[in-house]
Amino acid sequence: MTKDAVQHNTTHCIYFVAMGPPLFTKPSKEVIIMPVRIADAMWEGNLKDGKGRVKLGSGAFEGAYSFSSRFEEGAGANPEELIGAALAGCFSMALAHELAQSGYPPKRIYTTARVKIEKLEEGFKITSIALDTEAEVPGIGKQAFMEKAEITKKTCPVSKALTGTEIKLQAKLVNK
Repeated sequence: MTKDAVQHNTTHCIYFVAMGPPLFTKPSKEVIIMPVRIADAMWEGNLKDGKGRVKLGSGAFEGAYSFSSRFEEGAGANPEELIGAALAGCFSMALAHELAQSGYPPKRIYTTARVKIEKLEEGFKITSIALDTEAEVPGIGKQAFMEKAEITKKTCPVSKALTGTEIKLQAKLVNK
């Protein structure tokens, strides 16, 4: 087997990407190979006085973070904001898809995520994330929109990754 071979664990079929057609029958569902996303963090020093940098593999963001930017009101980024941005972005994209698949392509979806971190007896924990979304979706009724938003809250990939955290949703339809 060469480095061009890709194994699909679910069907146990091997595909030869650069060497021609597969050796076995292709499964009925299309295999989609998604990219692995990368982010880096570097920390120097102790918790209270140290400092660090976070960087997205795409190069779209790089920023400093510290105890003060995370647990107080200091300048800089923090992991909770990055989680909030990930959830807000994922939710908005997934809701757009859910609405379009139902025949209601949205004009605009704007989502804010408020990430709450608390110190509990067992240590720090992200206890909840409040999503506030506002969408302009021509032709859809309020009840149908709310149903799609609730489904999306439970099914977007980042929401699934955050299953140990309560995610609250306030969704507003603003058709002009």
